[in-house]
Amino acid sequence: MRSRSSFRRSPHPCRRLPYALGRGLALALTPILVAAALGCRDEGESPTAPASEPALATTAASALAFRQISTNGFNSSDADHTCAVTTDNRAYCWGSNQSGELGIGTNSGPDDCFGSPCSKRPVAVHGGLRFDHVSVGVGFSCGITTDDLAYCWGRNFEGELGNGSQTASFTPVRAGGTRHFRQIRAGTEHTCAIDDNHVAFCWGSNNSGELGDGTTAQRLSPVRVARGLSWKQLNAGFAHTCGVTTDNHAYCWGSNGNGRLGDATTVNRPKPAAVAGGLSFDQIDAGLSHSCGVTTAGQAYCWGLNSSGELGDGTRVSRLTPTLVFGRRLYDHVSTGGASFTCGVTRAGRGFCWGNNGAGQLGTGRTAPSLIPTKPAVDLTLRAVSAGWISTCAVTTSNQAYCWGDNTFGPLGDGTTTGRLVPTPVAGPS
Repeated sequence: MRSRSSFRRSPHPCRRLPYALGRGLALALTPILVAAALGCRDEGESPTAPASEPALATTAASALAFRQISTNGFNSSDADHTCAVTTDNRAYCWGSNQSGELGIGTNSGPDDCFGSPCSKRPVAVHGGLRFDHVSVGVGFSCGITTDDLAYCWGRNFEGELGNGSQTASFTPVRAGGTRHFRQIRAGTEHTCAIDDNHVAFCWGSNNSGELGDGTTAQRLSPVRVARGLSWKQLNAGFAHTCGVTTDNHAYCWGSNGNGRLGDATTVNRPKPAAVAGGLSFDQIDAGLSHSCGVTTAGQAYCWGLNSSGELGDGTRVSRLTPTLVFGRRLYDHVSTGGASFTCGVTRAGRGFCWGNNGAGQLGTGRTAPSLIPTKPAVDLTLRAVSAGWISTCAVTTSNQAYCWGDNTFGPLGDGTTTGRLVPTPVAGPS
């Protein structure tokens, strides 16, 4: 759901369509036949380099060079936006601005998207800060600057900005005081971050224990995640959080509906609970009703709700423990989308998506779902992918930003509100 930015590594993230849209378009073929029909090739074979980016698309996207991107992965009637960081560490946002989530000093315009304030093209975040990476939640955004300080902006109903208040801010405000952080992730109404000592902190809504401090008390400022573990990566989801420790163990906490914590139960956990299976993980992503991760060996696993094939194992069977994603591909990272889909980037830079596709969020040029990983129609060499609510954005190795799927509030950043079934370049700034 959110982007891959990690720690000093290459950064890897209305009139809403119904959540279940596309579920009725079930694939009748077995996983193997589906793979053949889609022309799937396993990463275990000799890889063929992806085709060059289309010249027209490269020209359209050349105004800004992006290296990291994050788009909102959770359902909201007034919050659907994307933020990204350029190669010179400037932050830009686009899409809905109902709550000031674009960070431009106002919660109006510059554009109107079906009666809601928005920007259809990238706009610079105010304040002149230089960012290492950004992460977007529902109606708010956060980022870590190049000097390791956390800032957030936008909605603050639950204290998700982490500045000790519940007052919205239309420009970046400091989160966590003078504490230095190496990573931050925004969820629906909570935020989590890891400091320079590998200690995890969370703040905001805590109704299901998603802050991991052993309580369900709301926190307006960062509170330390329980158990005293040393963390290298985490991700804040809808009402749960998942993370990976420095010794590659995966833990999740918070709401456990549909088994999204992966601990073989459906019991909520207010403290980190080990993901079942004993796998060694490198990266993990917490979505709306499912979670996914990549092991140190490059294998992708998913667990939780599987109503539309979002677990990518060729079935619609929900799982309480990690299940291997179909195929022998080796992944760098995965990103869980809100509306029952998942995307990932392989170690060879190939993008794949699977699950629900009602708004074209898989980028295949059609709206049929896929129970197994399938390639977007435009063959790009990707650095990072971020699966949103019903849209997806990615950054190529040549620092071009592309988005596809639903575009009602402008989260695709192409200057329109037209949905796209295939990857479309993000336009130059307003």
